[in-house]
Amino acid sequence: MVNDYIVGEREKEGLRVLSPAYYYSVCTAGGMLSAGATHLAITPLDVLKVNMQVNPIKYNKMSSSLSTLVREQGPSVLWKGWAGKFYGYGVQGAFKFGLYEYFKKLYCDVAGPSSMKHRTLIYFLSSASAQAIADVALCPFEAIKVRVQTQPNFAKGLVDGFPKVYLAEGLSGLYKGLVPLWGRNIPFSIFMFSTFEHSVDLLYQNVVQRRREECSKAQQLAVTFAAGYASGAIGTIVSTPADNIVACLYNKKAESVLQAMKSIGLVNLFTRSLPIRFTLVGPVITLQWFLYDTIKLLSGLPTSGGIDNYMEQVESSNQNQLLNHSQTF
Repeated sequence: MVNDYIVGEREKEGLRVLSPAYYYSVCTAGGMLSAGATHLAITPLDVLKVNMQVNPIKYNKMSSSLSTLVREQGPSVLWKGWAGKFYGYGVQGAFKFGLYEYFKKLYCDVAGPSSMKHRTLIYFLSSASAQAIADVALCPFEAIKVRVQTQPNFAKGLVDGFPKVYLAEGLSGLYKGLVPLWGRNIPFSIFMFSTFEHSVDLLYQNVVQRRREECSKAQQLAVTFAAGYASGAIGTIVSTPADNIVACLYNKKAESVLQAMKSIGLVNLFTRSLPIRFTLVGPVITLQWFLYDTIKLLSGLPTSGGIDNYMEQVESSNQNQLLNHSQTF
């Protein structure tokens, strides 16, 4: 949900007004904590996924591949790259969620009264703008993480991995995968946010059949959970080809995107690692949205989703009528 710079909460002592800085700070912090924590939790599955992408002949099944990794490299292999996951995706989540709210507000202001008519385009533009910036922050962390997870003697983590790549390959080594990362994450983000937004509207209108403000906090989070699951599933499908290309480039299986595509093959481009990405990405995105909206509720903000609520806020604020958006969670 876009905040129109003024969020009011009526209390017995009077009216508390939350500033735009507070709103965007909560969204940024919520995105950082939710993304960082969830990606850290699924590090073992991410290690398995990346190795299946890079060496599909040796690691061709989830169960046998997991046991092979543990047998050959020890249990600690499952947590290789955890720092890159936690810090990298924490930074990315901060930019992605915080800037999405900012850009959605910006593009709604540009569209004015026609925001509802063009809401899907606004979702697309807002998510693409936010993700493009977020990936610039993520890319160096991702470059180190993939190498640590798939090259046993490369480095222990970020501290020794960053200087090793920089000294050997320069700044370009840290950003070699930026374009395919955009190719993976921008379509994912576009479909993730737009699917979430439309799912929220659909659930409130056709399933819950009540306005958000009339629902309990638990009911609002249930809507968030369901919409988050749908957004994760759709995003996983559209981003799988680029995810395979990123893994191929970082492990020097190919020198360019076209060479990586030829090496992987058209069918494998869309199917390799897809089952484990469903296992991995779907629950992660669902939990991200759930934690993100929980943080927003605990901070006195409404749950995410919906331009219609934003337009009502604009109209009310123009009449100097502050909306009551928050209650004690």
